[in-house]
Amino acid sequence: MRDKGNSIEIARAYMDRLVIEGRIVGARHPDCSFELFGKRFATPVMTGALSHLNHLHPDGVAEMAAGAALCGACAQIGMGDIPEMQQAIRRGSGVIKIIKPYKDEKEIFDRLEAAEAAGALAVGMDLEHAVNTEDDQDSLVAGFQMELKSMEQIRSYVRAVKLPFLVKGALSAKDAVKCRDLGVSGLILSHHNGLLRWAVPPVMVLQDIRKAVGHDLKLIVDGGIEDGADTFKALALGADAVSVGRPLMGPLGENGAEGVKDVLNRMTNELKGFMVRTDTADLNHMDPSVIHVI
Repeated sequence: MRDKGNSIEIARAYMDRLVIEGRIVGARHPDCSFELFGKRFATPVMTGALSHLNHLHPDGVAEMAAGAALCGACAQIGMGDIPEMQQAIRRGSGVIKIIKPYKDEKEIFDRLEAAEAAGALAVGMDLEHAVNTEDDQDSLVAGFQMELKSMEQIRSYVRAVKLPFLVKGALSAKDAVKCRDLGVSGLILSHHNGLLRWAVPPVMVLQDIRKAVGHDLKLIVDGGIEDGADTFKALALGADAVSVGRPLMGPLGENGAEGVKDVLNRMTNELKGFMVRTDTADLNHMDPSVIHVI
């Protein structure tokens, strides 16, 4: 029986309803490089904030970051101890460390401080992981107690480091405006693999969020991005970048960093194909009018 409230399936179904209008007359070969927090990357396709990857490959998180570096991509990393984070930052070409909303405030500030000292490109927090999927109780994740965070607490994390700070889990213009007012630098639009059931697909609310915050925030779409077509649709509707997780898992396990590189390169080349066929010269000239809903 189909799980009607499965947010992953809902997002996939919506993405598949988006079709692309071709504009080939006078088209040019595209440039899909972009700048994120002062660093230039060859592609807007980055790794998701994955964790606990050693069952796939030794030093799996660092290997993922290294694979991203091989193709000039940014890497996000999730849970893991400080030495693992330091190794990933050393091997990556620009790493964003996403921290859980730990109930232990010292745990948060220690990890923020360590990420900054190690040379992270940015830090962030996946606020949506504060509560579990069954009720409104705090989550227990990998042995750590989580909790909902107040506006004052979030502001204190933003101010604790000089790095750009991102919030993962915002899925509305209202949350986007709150984050902007707190001094947040960007949002990762995510329902974290269905933690919120019946969640609105991130690409569906992209234009509303972009209209609400203008270009004050970087917008990264996370969850369900599978190929260059998904990437193009998200970028055309207002995203600055996308992150990919599940498609990396098998290749990471089989070929380590090279496998991650191959996936990111494939998606980037597919993206370029859609850009040239829609006369999109670069990421600054994405036009949402090429996207239609059927």
